[in-house]
Formats: sequence, structure tokens, C-alpha cells
Amino acid sequence: MAKLTMHDGSIQEVDEKSPEYLSTLRHSCSHVLAQAVKHLYPEAKLAIGPSIADGFYYDIDFPEPISEADLPKIETEMRKIVKENERFEYFTLPREEALKFMEEKQEPYKVELIQDLPEGELISFFKQGDFTDLCAGPHLQSTREVGKAFKLQSLAGAYWRGSEKNKMLTRIYGTAFPTKEELEQYLHMLEEAKKRDHRKIGRELGIFMFNEAGPGFPFFLPNGMTLKNTLIDYWREVHHKNGYVEVSTPIILNRKLWETSGHWDHYKENMYTTVIDDEDYAVKPMNCPGGVLVYASEPRSYRDLPLRVGELGLVHRHEKSGQLHGLFRVRCFTQDDAHIFMMPEQIKDEILGVVRMIDDLYSLLGFKYTVELSTRPEDSMGSDEDWEMAENGLREALEAANLPYTINEGDGAFYGPKIDFHLIDAIGRDWQCGTIQLDFQLPQRFELEYMGADGEKHRPIMIHRVIFGSIERFIGILIEHFAGAFPTWLAPVQARILPVSDKFLDYAEQVYQQLDAAGIRVEVDHRSEKLGWKIREAQKAKVPYMLIVGEKDEADKTVSVRSRAAGDQGAESIPAFIEAIKKEIAEKAMPKAPEQEA
Repeated sequence: MAKLTMHDGSIQEVDEKSPEYLSTLRHSCSHVLAQAVKHLYPEAKLAIGPSIADGFYYDIDFPEPISEADLPKIETEMRKIVKENERFEYFTLPREEALKFMEEKQEPYKVELIQDLPEGELISFFKQGDFTDLCAGPHLQSTREVGKAFKLQSLAGAYWRGSEKNKMLTRIYGTAFPTKEELEQYLHMLEEAKKRDHRKIGRELGIFMFNEAGPGFPFFLPNGMTLKNTLIDYWREVHHKNGYVEVSTPIILNRKLWETSGHWDHYKENMYTTVIDDEDYAVKPMNCPGGVLVYASEPRSYRDLPLRVGELGLVHRHEKSGQLHGLFRVRCFTQDDAHIFMMPEQIKDEILGVVRMIDDLYSLLGFKYTVELSTRPEDSMGSDEDWEMAENGLREALEAANLPYTINEGDGAFYGPKIDFHLIDAIGRDWQCGTIQLDFQLPQRFELEYMGADGEKHRPIMIHRVIFGSIERFIGILIEHFAGAFPTWLAPVQARILPVSDKFLDYAEQVYQQLDAAGIRVEVDHRSEKLGWKIREAQKAKVPYMLIVGEKDEADKTVSVRSRAAGDQGAESIPAFIEAIKKEIAEKAMPKAPEQEA
């Protein structure tokens, strides 16, 4: 057990393996970082330094720019502070004294933070050695406890308080772990992640691109469209089997609709707007209001429910330029949405049906996953009774599905609680993708109805759910999960024919015609290069099968098969190869472990 000093000065014991301990370790490390910076750069001004999912950062206003070459020097100073074993000491000051204290220290960002706090409050600080920081805690007991395993990683620019109107600060990122072994594992994972970077692989494999004409708006190239359409075809197949109908709703809709849905009040800063015929319109950031209008387009009976409506809707969200990151954070994406309209007694079965669909898809792609139940946020709409009923409905469904889950307090959508599915990829990273959101609010706000068996009008309940989430983001995850070596059914090019020399181009074309007619995604390498070079190029392109054709193959009407996963497989007749690869595609067979493919 470890002891933490809490925001009120009390001491609390926590398990050293708990998330709370890890977060506190990292936050304490950020204070050691700030102290080291003040030793080395006394004129630097400190902003904020929280712990984050994979480590910590501190935003700092340096008198002169620094570079990543300066990080080892700062890290060395941090280790000196760790060795001094200074205690983290908690104390408070009245607001006015706290302001004066930070003004005397010439820390303008801290002064601004204190000014935003209510008058009459006691302001909390933590001190270690010659360094004091405005902080609510908690913290470890001493700097020595921080020193087990930490690493400064990188620099980035960050606007003060996230506003482009404010000064750009320098953000120093770092990470910390309880043991050196855990730190080494994490750093190894980061190195592996660099090799798998979907931006690099996506460019090399001709999957997608970006252009300054539309920052944050992805362009899908031919190979990327093949991959995207294959995922969409599978999506449609699964949804048809599970009783969904598919619709398409407009990208631009009137402001009044977004006011009714609540998005105008709760999400406007992320929406693109325009004016048409002197009226305000918004480009949709979500598909749900359009789905509601589809439901409301005709009278509904209890016999129509549940009504499962799917939409592959293109949505646009105003993301800040500094937050854009390949396909992981873009300004437009295809959301594989579905909205289920149902009666209260159908909630559990419908949620269980979505859970099964999500499990089938993730299992097919080799993903393990964890589940999280997110409850009511502060910025929400609806009654306490509705929220309690909705949260209980999700809990009951998870328990009926026998799915272990954790609670994420206050992270639900503004209109209802949600279940989030977190994928674990080939190198252990966590990605939130699938979501099930239970919504009592939109049916009320749009006055949706159905005629019950009792002849009376009733209000349906609505589920919002995605499985991929953003198809673009999911493709980015798949690229990194498989390191670009997709299973054959997903691969943009499933086989590449490699003629030994130009003499066999005609035979290569005959092989191509037969495979193409069988529905195999195939291409011929026509280049006048040596066979070894062509093989290396096909390996770099991560094509599942190379079909080498030479004199003997032409005479015997065979192809010499080289598998990306298994190596040389020898000569096969063309019909035999077609039968084998079609079986592999139909079964959506997985390649060997992705970590071995990298």
C-alpha cells in the first residue's frame, strides 16, 4: 500500500497497482519536472501540469525556446531532486494571500487561475523543497517515491487554456511507472507504434492522403476505397442479418432541428454552420436528429417496434488544428450509426443484440476488449428519473450478458448514459470504438409516438449505437493493429502476379483474367525488373499472395505460390489456388499474430 496526501491534507492509503496511485505518481512527477525547470530556467513561467492517460505534461512559458535536445538536461535535474527526498507538503492560503503569494513569485498563469476561483475559498498548495505550486493534489509523500521509473518524451506547442487567442506555451510530455520494467515495456510499445504509424503505412500502401486544400479532411485513394468498401460491405451484411434497415439523411439541416435536438446548445462550438435563404443551417456533426425525422415520417405501431435503422452518415466536426492526427482525429468521417426505436420492455434484449454484434465483429478481427459504463455528465438534459431508469437499463443488460465492466462517472452523452467498448490492439493499446447510448430525451424533445396494444399513444425509447465508430478512425486502428498486413479478405490487393521476365507477360495476363473473373482482387507487376526486386516490392506492399509465373508454370498452367504468412508453397493449378483463396476470403480467416507480421 502507498500513502497519498489528498486535497484536504488528509492521508489516504491506496494499492500501488491501482489507477489512482499511477495517476498520483505521474502528477507528482509533473511537479518534479516543474521544479527542475525552475532550477534551470528561473525566468520560466508555469501554467498547468496534470497527469494524463499515458503519463503527464507541464505547460511552460519559457523566456527562450527550448528543443528536445534540452530534455536530457531537465531529466538529469529531476533525478537530483528525486535523490534529495523532499516531502510533498500540503498547505492552504486565503484567496487574497494566495494571489499575493503568486504575484510575488511572478507566476502570471497561476494568478489567473486563482482569480477564477470563488472569493472566500481557501486555496491549496503543495511544496517540495524550494518549490511551491498551486495544486489541489493528491500527491505522493516524497520526491524519492517519484524516482523509480520516469522519462521525458517530447515537446509540443499548446495555447494557454486551449484558446488560439492566447499565448502559445511549450508543453513537455513525460511518463512514469511504478517499476523500471513497466517503463521499458511502455517505451518498447512506443517504438513498435512508430513502426506501425498508420500515417506512414497509409501513405506507403496508397490508402489515404491529406492535402492543404482541406486540412483534417481525408482523401481515400484507390486501395483505401477498396478497404473502406470491404468494411462497409461486411457492415451491411451483418446489419441485414440482424434485422436493420438502412437510410441516408441530409448533411445540412436547419438550425431549428438542432435546437430541438439540443445540439445547438450543447455542441454548437463543434458544428460548421451556413446560411441558406437567410436562415441558419448546420452541417450535421451527428446523424441522430435525421434518424429521428425518419421515425417521425409516418405513424408507428407497437407492431413496428423494435425499429432498427442504420446509417453510414458523413458527419463534420470542427476540430482544432492542433488536435488533428491522421485518421484518428479528422474533421469529417463516416459514422456507422444505427438508431433503435423500442418499447421499454425491449431495452434489455435490444442492448444484448448490439453487444453480440460488437463481440462478433471484434472477435473476427482478433481484438480483445473491455467495457465501460459512463454515467450522467454535469452538462446534461432530462429528469433524474429518466437518467436513473436509463442507467439501470444498461447495467441490467451488461449483467445479463455476463460482461465485466467498470464505471466511468460523469462521462455519458448529454442526452443519456452509454456503454463504451475499448479495443485492445496487437501491441496492447486501448481504443474506444463501439458505443451503445440509451436515450429518453430525443423521443421526448421530438414528441415521438407509437400506438400501443392498448390503443393509446406511447413514447418510444431510443438507442444510439456504433460498432466501428468512425470508419476512418477504425481503418487507422486496423492499419496499426495489422501493421498494414491485412487479412486476405480485407487486403486491397489480395494477390500480385510476378512474371519472371517480360516473356511471360501474356501468361501473367491469362492468370489475371481467371482470378479477376473469380472475384479476386489481383494485379500484375508489369515492370521490367528482376524477380527478386518484384518480390521485395510485393513484400513491402504486404500483399497476401505472390504468384510467380515462369516457363514451367506456363507449360503446366500453374502458378508458383508465395504466401506472405507461410512463405513458398510450391506450384498450384490456377483453379486450385482460386478455390483455396476464395475459401480463405469467405471464412474471413485471420493471418498469424499481427505482432509477428510487423
